[in-house]
Amino acid sequence: MKKLLNFDYACIQGTYWMLYGILSSFASVFLLSRGYSNSEIGVILAAANVAAVVLQPLAADLADRSGRVSLIGITQWMTVMMMVMTIGLFTFQKKSLALSAIFVLLIAWHTILQPLVNSLNFRLQECGVHINFGMARSLGSLAYSILMAVLGTVVENHGTGVLPVTGEIVMVMLLISLFVTKRQYDKAHRENLKEVQSRGEPEEDGEINLISFVRRNKVFFIVNIGVVGLYFSNSVLNNYMMQIVSDVGGNSEDMGRILSLMAFLEIPTMFCFDALRRRFSCQLMLKAAAAGFTVKIALCWAAQSVAMIFAAHLFQLVSFALFLPAMVHFIDEIMSRGEAVKGQALFTTMITVTTVFSSLVGGVILDMSGAKMLTLTATLVTAVGAVIIFLSVDRVKTSRS
Repeated sequence: MKKLLNFDYACIQGTYWMLYGILSSFASVFLLSRGYSNSEIGVILAAANVAAVVLQPLAADLADRSGRVSLIGITQWMTVMMMVMTIGLFTFQKKSLALSAIFVLLIAWHTILQPLVNSLNFRLQECGVHINFGMARSLGSLAYSILMAVLGTVVENHGTGVLPVTGEIVMVMLLISLFVTKRQYDKAHRENLKEVQSRGEPEEDGEINLISFVRRNKVFFIVNIGVVGLYFSNSVLNNYMMQIVSDVGGNSEDMGRILSLMAFLEIPTMFCFDALRRRFSCQLMLKAAAAGFTVKIALCWAAQSVAMIFAAHLFQLVSFALFLPAMVHFIDEIMSRGEAVKGQALFTTMITVTTVFSSLVGGVILDMSGAKMLTLTATLVTAVGAVIIFLSVDRVKTSRS
């Protein structure tokens, strides 16, 4: 049962990040092929993330207030809605208001899923099974890496029409993974509940409202301001990698290979994260990752060739690969049990806010000054975020109850 739930959760992570690659990493490629400018792409991505910022707290609050199964149910429902919306990508072949609206909704919906998928890790553990988040997330990176390597070549040879087809296939896979996980969880939870009741232990009721959450976690909010700075460069590289690679003579195939390498390098760090966590505190790993983000984007700014951008992404090992699992576990350590989803949602919301800002600013900078100015701006913003992380992360007090 334990191995099955870990495998099921790894499948959810894998399909979620494959979908991210299709919708976000190839967003610029898809929209450029439909006649959009860089600035227009920036507006679309920003609008999508504004919508996600508005809706994320509502989804998190619903998940926190609902029963355990509802977290999976909400994710299933949102996946079905995305499958319906993706049909529109087949229908509209040129730039239009309808195509823009569909893309905004798809990106927003997918972004809202992230804190739910991350929180599912800890929700599944309530049935007495340890879920190895780092291992599951590393398999997500592996799935993303393989898909990006293949998709970059396929899109270069056959066009962007393959993207919505691939998206629908991946979402079917996500639905299947969620369905299987729900069945396994229900069985494990029933068994665990019998054990708890036999020992006479009460079930925990960890509900906490959003206002109380904000009041109790002020320093954590400051940490998340640092997250905005760090993820500015991450968002720039994800949203505008095609333009950055083109600036040094590359194409969509090169972009796919870089994204594939980036994800592949996440695997060893995430897979071994449980071992790292036994030796190093989450705070120390967050600081190391902050430095890694800064060096990576600085090297991208200095790059004069595709090979140099490849080399810069070696720092993915100690940037995103380390930061994401460290932050997810850090939140679990410092939050009380009823705050779990809200803590993850705030983290994801700040990432989303960063994407809004970087999408708008990035598109304008690209059209006005080019890719070098964009990566320079990203380097400066990321450095500020790193300083905030260094100064604030040790001040967060544990409130786990």
